[in-house]
Amino acid sequence: MEVKIHSHCTSDFPSEFTTENYSVILWEGTGVFSVDQINYSYKKYNILFLSPYQKVKLAPESDEKINILFFHGDYYCIEYHKEEVACNGLLFNNIYLNPSIELSKEHYEYILELFNYIRKEETEKHPFSESIIKTYIQLILAIGSKQKSSIENSLIANEKLPNKNAAEFQKLLETHFKSEKELSFYSDKLNITNNTLSKAVKKEFAKTPTQLINERIILEAKKLLHLTYRSIKEIASELGFSDEFYFSRYFKKSVGCSPKKYREKVGISVVAKMSM
Repeated sequence: MEVKIHSHCTSDFPSEFTTENYSVILWEGTGVFSVDQINYSYKKYNILFLSPYQKVKLAPESDEKINILFFHGDYYCIEYHKEEVACNGLLFNNIYLNPSIELSKEHYEYILELFNYIRKEETEKHPFSESIIKTYIQLILAIGSKQKSSIENSLIANEKLPNKNAAEFQKLLETHFKSEKELSFYSDKLNITNNTLSKAVKKEFAKTPTQLINERIILEAKKLLHLTYRSIKEIASELGFSDEFYFSRYFKKSVGCSPKKYREKVGISVVAKMSM
């Protein structure tokens, strides 16, 4: 399946949902959803962006219509199109931001209309349909990126400064996640206790430091599996695992499948093929 749109009632939504495709979920209502076991509340009009093999659960307060756009990484590669749509690291592949956006009614209805156009093109299978569908996907991602960026800029303008310890932890994690996987390394670097760091990080990112360390390693593993031709043994070594079998168990526990299966299902990106 290269691209597909499904529509459900939220009452029919599976208790846990995951796919090897990129997913954009559009719905309205009030309740709680979780991505990779992290809970977020939602209200009104919502759009959610998921990378392959992220796990999502939805707990709505009432039964509502939900629309899901699936597209395979080979069909619309966010790395390849990153200059046109700045969604990589903003909508997708960011462990620090809420993966959803609350939309205005106007934006919600417009994106829903784009979903319907994609469904129509996918059904008709016209010779130009693929190009048209890619343009619609690009537009959806561009709108999402613009909305997300404006939210981030608004928080900065309102002087919502991040907690200093949480911000420093994020910098340290980006520098050392491949070699340092223990919480104590980061709290020692910041000269604070594990408990103080955990409270600051949980308040800022709604996740514990240990969860972020794990997510950062898994995110990098997914990127290397999808964007390079490196062997699993080489990827394990780059991420600080002395044993590729331990790395495979670690990956499977978090993602739900082995690195080998992930690469088979998600595929190796055109980006990797172009860089050879």
